[in-house]
Amino acid sequence: MGNSLKLYHTIMEFLFNSAVRMHDIRVFSTFGWAIVGLLFSHEVSLNRWCQHRPGEAKAASKVRRLSRWLHNARVEVGSIYRPLISQALASYAGEELVLALDTSQLWNRYVIIRLGLVYRGRAVPVVWTVLPGESATVAFKTYEPLLKSAVDLLPKEAQVVFLADRGFVHQGLFDLLVDLNWRFCIRIKQSGLIYRSDFTKTKVSRLMPKRGEVRFVHHIWLTGHRFGPVHLALGHVQTENGYEKWAIVSDRKTGLHTFDEYGLRFDVEENFLDDKSGGFQLENSLIRDAQALTRLCLVLAAATLYLVSTGVGIVTLGWRHVVDSHWKRGLSYFKIGWRWIEYALTNDNFLLRFSWLDPGPDLHPVSASKAQDSAPKVIVYAISSLL
Repeated sequence: MGNSLKLYHTIMEFLFNSAVRMHDIRVFSTFGWAIVGLLFSHEVSLNRWCQHRPGEAKAASKVRRLSRWLHNARVEVGSIYRPLISQALASYAGEELVLALDTSQLWNRYVIIRLGLVYRGRAVPVVWTVLPGESATVAFKTYEPLLKSAVDLLPKEAQVVFLADRGFVHQGLFDLLVDLNWRFCIRIKQSGLIYRSDFTKTKVSRLMPKRGEVRFVHHIWLTGHRFGPVHLALGHVQTENGYEKWAIVSDRKTGLHTFDEYGLRFDVEENFLDDKSGGFQLENSLIRDAQALTRLCLVLAAATLYLVSTGVGIVTLGWRHVVDSHWKRGLSYFKIGWRWIEYALTNDNFLLRFSWLDPGPDLHPVSASKAQDSAPKVIVYAISSLL
């Protein structure tokens, strides 16, 4: 149990250094042990987690303690995670910060709504909630409070770019983004109407170019409320599922860079993959309560932040070759962080005790991989613009 205690004390210091506090030290301790159990067991399983908590208490007692924590209404996710993510994002003061909104379903019974920081091929959770529901499509009034709650977590001087898919398009969203002074890059439906300065209107689908061509349409207005002026980027994008027609609206003049900017939204899907089959095996969880799942996502979010921070730190310090056999970086920072923890505990090496999200460019980009090969690509033979 020596390794368990070492990691536990490290995690508690990591939380404490970020000013995370709880009303009851026992509740705080259980949170720390939940993260430790997750990192050791590689899956969401209270039975497995309790095996890594030392003490003479029976396994059933340890499981009940974890379960009570997850179902404890006094465990407020926002107040716990706020100082942790705020400190991690503090280095983004004056920097561009890309946020992506997306949803993910669990067992066709619940939907996770998450706003994540796009970061070097992944996304780090910023705010989230879990709600009952069979559909991944959610109403604006459902996710609006989530976006508003994120504002207080971000550095005041940060330049925010917001990304979202077409299922989130709503006049209320556009109005909110203007109020928040967030730039945006959002995919819209082809069936939607756009309006021009001469008051003529047309369907987006009628402007879609042929495959191999892209088209940029500037100074148009959207929705019946005539929101704008905004700008469109239209084109056929090659994805792992074949060609898709993309219509992207932005508050800035569109160009080829618009497709790359919107493409960053898929990094939040990688974060959901880390939650599920690519990492924490969330879908193996037996928990079937929305509030308990929201608290469970707190454990996953804190673990993700710690793993990504560790990965960034290890790569920056020049220790990547110890846990990544590729000549150039071949693993995500998430996976490098996880491997380093296992290596450090086995070889009595150091563990990171603070968050480390460098806002600068990635000096060690991942080498070519299946993930990169399947990333969305726009193949361009001709470009046209409409004013």
